[in-house]
This record gives sequence, C-alpha cells and structure tokens, in this order.
Amino acid sequence: MSSIQPYPFTAIVGQERMKRALILNAISNSIGGVLIRGERGTAKSTAARALAALLPEIEVVADCPFACDPSGIDTLCDNCRDRLAAGETLPTTRRRTRFVDLPVSATEDRVVGTLDIERAIQQGERHFEAGVLAAANRGLLYVDEVNLLDDHVVDLLLDSAAMGVNVVEREGISFSHPARFILVGTMNPEEGDLRPQLLDRFALCVDMHGIVDPRQRVAIIERRVAYEQDPEGFYGEWLPREAQLSVEIGAARDRLPHVTHTQRDLFTIAQLTTSFRVDGHRADIVILKAARAHAAWAGWLAINEQDILLAAELTLPHRLKRQPFEEAAMDAGWLEERLRKARADAPPDLSPPPPGAEKTAPSAKKAPSR
Repeated sequence: MSSIQPYPFTAIVGQERMKRALILNAISNSIGGVLIRGERGTAKSTAARALAALLPEIEVVADCPFACDPSGIDTLCDNCRDRLAAGETLPTTRRRTRFVDLPVSATEDRVVGTLDIERAIQQGERHFEAGVLAAANRGLLYVDEVNLLDDHVVDLLLDSAAMGVNVVEREGISFSHPARFILVGTMNPEEGDLRPQLLDRFALCVDMHGIVDPRQRVAIIERRVAYEQDPEGFYGEWLPREAQLSVEIGAARDRLPHVTHTQRDLFTIAQLTTSFRVDGHRADIVILKAARAHAAWAGWLAINEQDILLAAELTLPHRLKRQPFEEAAMDAGWLEERLRKARADAPPDLSPPPPGAEKTAPSAKKAPSR
C-alpha cells in the first residue's frame, strides 16, 4: 500500500452510476469490466484507485507470482499445478487486492509476459517472465486513456478479461496462468473514441459529466482540500464508511452464487435488447450477470425488474445504433417503458431450451427497491 492513503471511495460526491458500475464489477469480475468516459477532472482515476483500496482481502498462494487462489484447483497456474502434482502443499497467506496501472506505451510482451525460449532449449526448463496480466490477477487493472492504447493490446486485455486466463505460446512451448481481474478503462472522448468493435467488448460503460449543482461542487472542493492538507486524517474520518462498504461487497460476493433467475427474466432481457436493435448477444449476457450482481448487492436471492433495469442502464447506451453526430444517450424513462413492455410480453412460464424438457422455472423472489 502507498504511504499516502488513497482518496476514499465513499467520499466521492455524486457520480452514482459510475460507482454502481465499479461495485458491480467488484462483486462479479466475470461481468467483464467497465469503461468510464468523461471530461477531465471528473474523478475517473480517483474512483478506480479508491475501489481497489477498499476491496476485501484475498487468500493467495504465498510464493506464487500470479496470486493463485489456493481453493480454486481448476484456476491454478501451471507452476502451482505442477507443485500439487508433485505432492507439495501450497503455502497460503492473505493480502490486499492489488491495483495495477497499465501504461499507454505497453507492448504485447509487457502485457502477456514472455517465455525464455533459449533457456527451454538449452536447459529443458520452462521459464515464464510474468507480465501485467499476471500482476493483475485477482486485482484491479486500470487503463487510463484506453482509447490511445494500441488496438491489439486492447484486444488482449479484453480477451483475458472475458476468458479469465492468459495463455502464452512460443515455438511449441506454452504457459498459462489465471487472469481474472476487474478491468477499468477510462478515456476522454475529446481525444478520440474506441472502435465500435472494441467498445462493444467493454461490458459496462458510463458517461460522466461535471456536476452542476453548486452545493455538490462546494462539497467536492471542501473534501479535496481537506484530503490534500491531511490525507491520513481525512481517510481516518471516512474509514468507518469504507470498512462498511468493504464488508458489504464481501457479503455480496458470498451471496452471488445463490442468486437465481427465471426463464421469464431471460425472455425479458432478450425482448429488451431486441427492442433496442442491439447486435449480437453479448449485451444479453452482460445484463444478466450485472443484474445478478446487483441483486446480491441489494441483499436478495432472485433478480427482479429493478435489477434488470439498472443493469441495462450500464450495458446498453454504448451499444445503441446511432447516426453520425448523434449522441448515444438513453433516457431512463424510455428504458423503463421498454422494460415494462418486455416484461408484459414475457410468458408467465417458459420451458428451458433443451428439446423435450418439461421443467418449470423457479419463481423469482420479489424484493423491495434498495
């Protein structure tokens, strides 16, 4: 941890949609990351660093450079697998979640790591030099000015974020290690946009703007000045709220595997994406994952209409088809109207896809709004 405490996540004024997108990814890193677009000075990088600082501690293999999860046998790196196969007991420890910053100038080898081919040929040893993806495993990978990064490198990051594994192959030699991380990309649209193909692969997207409420702007000034004058003291004041949020994220992570959905929920999501003429099926899957994470965050065990609505707000705007010079904005009322229509059109009881299966989907637990 840095000697200077990061700015507290809970002290960020406003920007609720951005904070929600980050928290949902913290609860479920399988969602696939978030892209934060906004003008300069809107707390984009501050929020990413602050989130990493409050994430719960994790258990890791003590001497593994990839921070493997000792309880996840199927997600171990090749080194840890070999050690287990040899009968060794893996030592464990607990540590804070890492924050890894990817420089704009990063090359492919710097990101994925490299294999020492000469050593493999001469000594018969497989030696892997870890890259950024190794350092970021089970942590938060932050990419500032992602729109200025080489497209090929962005592809590599998004592939790893989606698959959860990094595989490096050179001259018939391969090495793989887990690469499960919270991917946070930020950019200023004034400096250029991402290609649509790359934009679509960011699971969630938030467009940020400067706050116009004078009272909130005053609060931003006061808090920032107080933090710069005494970072330790300011962080101490917000520590109870930071600790509470960390506990809530940990509880939501534990609750997530138990969150259920019905076939009717899936039909509602499919109807919603179809009504917006969204290409492909990535958006449908992301909405479901984000809705499940939001349900876990809210404290219930089955997704409902509100979970789907809030997930869609973060999933659809950057995937909408628009004409040149047309803003990709989405009115919340319009989205809610489409959602209600999709829910009304959904049959009350659907059979699952396998042919011949006659099984009733479980009913969702209806929970109050959070």
